[in-house]
Amino acid sequence: MAGKKAKVLSSKLVYQGKVFGVRHLELIEPGGIRTTRDIVTHHGSVVILPVLPDGRILMVRQYRHTFGGFMLELVAGRIEPGEKPLVAAKRELAEETGYRARRVRKMLAFLATPGFVQEPMTVYLATGLTPGKTHFDEDERVEAKPFKLKALLEMIRKGQLHDAKSIAGLLYYSQYIFRG
Repeated sequence: MAGKKAKVLSSKLVYQGKVFGVRHLELIEPGGIRTTRDIVTHHGSVVILPVLPDGRILMVRQYRHTFGGFMLELVAGRIEPGEKPLVAAKRELAEETGYRARRVRKMLAFLATPGFVQEPMTVYLATGLTPGKTHFDEDERVEAKPFKLKALLEMIRKGQLHDAKSIAGLLYYSQYIFRG
């Protein structure tokens, strides 16, 4: 069944907000099963793994209401409609940390919750960082803090980092890019 797609019988917009929408679909899946699906639509997000000149990784600490507290995460944010992911990555890095990067390259792309969320996430590696001024969104309060990769990997091992996009980005970096 590889390559086959579902036949959409109906698609109804149930909700549209600033960040995401919800669609109710009736469809026939490739295996012939008639079903309904509620899908969260999203323009996509970028995740940035900023590496300081001394090799430490810049993480951000911010309040996440769904988590019920503060979380330590990689820099991240949504792609605005019509915006290119690379442009969004550079914008988010500057907004949340004040840093600019001489080099930004794509590391990894994935879907965090493909069962019901259409949100592609792209992880970028940012190097050649120079400090600057932050430009937080109106509803953001972010604190940036550097960590050694070894300390972050230990946090993952101990279950102290809870953010999937950060865990994926850090593990990918440690396995396929880091040369320490």
